[in-house]
Amino acid sequence: MPHLTVHLAESKLTGKESGLVAALTDAVVDVYGEWARDLVSVRLAGVPAGRFAQGGKAADTNASVTMGVRAGVFDRPDAAEITGRLGTALTDALARIVGEDLRAGTMVELVASPPERTFVGGVLAV
Repeated sequence: MPHLTVHLAESKLTGKESGLVAALTDAVVDVYGEWARDLVSVRLAGVPAGRFAQGGKAADTNASVTMGVRAGVFDRPDAAEITGRLGTALTDALARIVGEDLRAGTMVELVASPPERTFVGGVLAV
């Protein structure tokens, strides 16, 4: 189950929430396929001015995307292709909706979750 948490400057996010959710969901679906659409969970976190920094200085052109994925994706023979496509598609979605000035400062992190460590509604999601 793809779970995304996106942190970016509140000033960049305001008013773009629904477009960004749709674009990020579409980005995941473009890589995994339509079957994944209903499983994509997106959380947007706007960071107040001065609370996002890079190199010790406040930055409003950075974004952080953390995507929880099943650990098995990294064991596939096409893992490098899939992970590369995810990183590119998610970055493209952010830049397209929020602004091209975010592209260079966008970090996408794919975090592996073994099947026995993912729960939905308090129940193991297999």
